[in-house]
Amino acid sequence: MTIAPQSPPSPRDRLIVALDLPSVADAERMVDQLGDTVTFYKVGLELAFAGGLPFAAALARSGRQVFLDLKLHDIPTTVERATRQVADLGATFLTVHAYPQTLAAAVRGRTGHEGATGLTVPRGLQILGVTVMTSYSDADLREAGYAEGVSLTVARRARQAEAAGADGLIISAEEAARIRGLVGPRLQLVTPGIRPAGTPNQDQKRVMTPGDAIRAGADYLVVGRPVTAAADPAAAARAIIAEIQAAS
Repeated sequence: MTIAPQSPPSPRDRLIVALDLPSVADAERMVDQLGDTVTFYKVGLELAFAGGLPFAAALARSGRQVFLDLKLHDIPTTVERATRQVADLGATFLTVHAYPQTLAAAVRGRTGHEGATGLTVPRGLQILGVTVMTSYSDADLREAGYAEGVSLTVARRARQAEAAGADGLIISAEEAARIRGLVGPRLQLVTPGIRPAGTPNQDQKRVMTPGDAIRAGADYLVVGRPVTAAADPAAAARAIIAEIQAAS
């Protein structure tokens, strides 16, 4: 069963700040700097491997929402069991690569487990299928052996994610309008590669401004360096939230 949000998220809750930082101490300082401005954080592989999983659990206990961007992909039994472990951390989102077997296994892992009474215990974790990384272009996919290119590959994986019972998708904002039309309102669309006007693309190839991404149909925006590398991270976050609100 898909776990739907209780109500539409506020503009502030639609911004997910990516804590792509080298240590938990750096992440803690950033969270302190952002204070009440930001409610939702992403913990990815770099921070996870630096002790970030206990930190993520502490963030969740403090009332923040946590997006664990671990991009799981393994045999189904391993993915299912790993997802059960992640669900116990209190995270809101978990990414897995959008292959049908992987998605189905993660959905099983997040749906629940048999408690002491023998009843299924529901879990709040939502599974997001990673379609095509925002650092990839059509040429990158062709080099990796995918003939269809970005647009068709994303569409195929969106349909597979919906069929598997996933809760949402990781897509670039460039694909948001088309995929929203394809899957309707049921799936959450979470878009990395967000760059406010005037900021560099860095290693992202498919990017969009916050306002344009919201107007294209994105539910949540993942923003890293434009906030965390800003001279005033809280001010940068507030500007993005204001742009989200204006576009909503």
